[in-house]
Amino acid sequence: MHRGPYRSVRRATAAAATLALMTGVLAGCSGDGPDGTLDDFLAGWRGGDLSKVGFVGADGGKIAASEVLQQIKTVSGDLAQQPLTVTAEGEPKTTGDDATSAVKLDWTLPGDAKWSYPSTVRLTKRNADGWRVVWEPTILHSDLESGNKLGVRRLAADRASILDAAGKPIVTPRTVITIGVEPQKVTDLAKLRTGLAAQFKKIGVTVDTANLGDRIKNADPQSFLELITLREPDYNKIRPGLQALDGTVFNKQQRPLAPSRVFARALLGTVDEATAEDLEKNPQTLVQGDTVGHGGLQQKYDATLRGTAGVSVVITGGTAETTEGEVAQPRELFKTAPVAGKPVKTTLDVPAQLAADQALAAEKQASSLVAIKVSDGSVLAVANGPEGGTVNTALTGKVAPGSTFKAVSAYGILQKKVATADTPVNCPKTAAVAGRSFKNSHDEALGSVPFHVDFAKSCNTAFVGLSGKLGADGLRSASEALGLGGTWDLGVDAFSGKLSPADTPTELAAATFGQGATAVSPLAMASATSAIARGQFKQPKLVTDPAPAAPAADGAKLDPAAVTALRTMMREVVTAGTATALRDVPGGAVHGKTGTAEFSENTEDTHSWFIGYQGEVAFAVMVQKGGAGSEAAVPVVKRFLQNLAKN
Repeated sequence: MHRGPYRSVRRATAAAATLALMTGVLAGCSGDGPDGTLDDFLAGWRGGDLSKVGFVGADGGKIAASEVLQQIKTVSGDLAQQPLTVTAEGEPKTTGDDATSAVKLDWTLPGDAKWSYPSTVRLTKRNADGWRVVWEPTILHSDLESGNKLGVRRLAADRASILDAAGKPIVTPRTVITIGVEPQKVTDLAKLRTGLAAQFKKIGVTVDTANLGDRIKNADPQSFLELITLREPDYNKIRPGLQALDGTVFNKQQRPLAPSRVFARALLGTVDEATAEDLEKNPQTLVQGDTVGHGGLQQKYDATLRGTAGVSVVITGGTAETTEGEVAQPRELFKTAPVAGKPVKTTLDVPAQLAADQALAAEKQASSLVAIKVSDGSVLAVANGPEGGTVNTALTGKVAPGSTFKAVSAYGILQKKVATADTPVNCPKTAAVAGRSFKNSHDEALGSVPFHVDFAKSCNTAFVGLSGKLGADGLRSASEALGLGGTWDLGVDAFSGKLSPADTPTELAAATFGQGATAVSPLAMASATSAIARGQFKQPKLVTDPAPAAPAADGAKLDPAAVTALRTMMREVVTAGTATALRDVPGGAVHGKTGTAEFSENTEDTHSWFIGYQGEVAFAVMVQKGGAGSEAAVPVVKRFLQNLAKN
């Protein structure tokens, strides 16, 4: 619960009162009757200038207009900067030299809550000075007394969870230990710093202790100087070593966390304290100390997850907070209840996500893995490495697919009957198209072999040789049949691919084996693989509630003969081709295609790819600058499938 003041992005209308302090002077008479004085008072209140109005206090003594303005601001308290409209309700009622007038106050509170209530303005007539307003705090509210103020209490809403496919919260309370230093317990600073570094290194964590000496020197001897907060499993790995260091202290607590520190981190995002930028963008809904989603789903659906805070207006100060010398709870005048956030449901599968994160954990290069459920297109896992990643390359990356795209062009070749799986297709060491030379990895040459062998061994020149017969239209048709380059709506940013125009013979040749202008994301290639396994394109789905507004329609059924042959060819990649390391993984037969993608003429580095499916799980892996597909991506896939079998 937080206290104001609040800064409103709304501005009071012409009828709204301005509560800013203005310089005033003792006023003379105003109007011939109480109604004129009342009008001047309300107009002056609106304009911040009460110099036309005379005032007396409840005791009858004169009060300067400037003092009244100051008291209005003071009594308004936390509401002093909130829009307020004050209107007269009928004519003043006069009895001799005294009059009363009903008025209505309409506040716009933080969060656009509306608070309206009646009040009364008293006036009195002085023979020499005419009608004057009797200034008293009850003008702002009938329950206010001298020394009172209006206070605002913000009633925070419960933040909702992001749910997995089973409808269970991904982020739940988990035990963490905050590791710190108590200055009076430190006996040897140099030894403490060395010991901390050694212990944290064991779990791959770096903590900057360069200024620890200054922090200790300037802190209270009994204070807790926080260093880092660890999940309990990580802490337990180094607990004995940390506790043996003089000066270390520990604080155990519960925090809302995902199953692991890296769990779908780039996809989910984080929930942190609102930054200055957050507060500036959302002055009506956020205050300092609020938590806000940053990145990923937490940011995209922040308003949904965060809910709507309530607001309470209370009387503070004076006798309202004092009962027999003890501070009592402020008296509440108005309240809007907070509305809890609504959960966001996803298709993520916790065991699959853990398996994906674990598979990338050993990879030092930037890497991504996407897994999709074949039967319905549900995204089971979205992993990025190292350390969970900060950019969701798995969904939004735009890179060349390399030879994994041969699965796409092979479907086109088979569907158009340019070749069958058994058609002999030459695989020379190099092939020239319109003066440009293309070659195979490691200058391999297979000679004239069946097309399925060219595919299993990933022969570039065989595909170059067939590119002219497939044609740009054939390549595009195959790509679109597998869903690439379409307009997708998953409820989160995603890249479905950009297809090469293949408008020259050389560009067509390059695009046929995944180079040239073609760009894809790991999600796009996992989806294409899922379409091959299923026999039809279905747009991947990730966020299911709230449901995306415009998901892509299902594609037409794939050519049965072509897709059946392609599946057999993808199995051969594993049994006798470039991914034999996956022959014996648990969980059943793996079908797939390796890929090595060049991405710049200025380097010989290549991205390592593998796409494939096993049973109900289709997947794509990309390791940036990982070399050949068999060198980096295939080992990641092997770990993923092994972990998936265990989980």
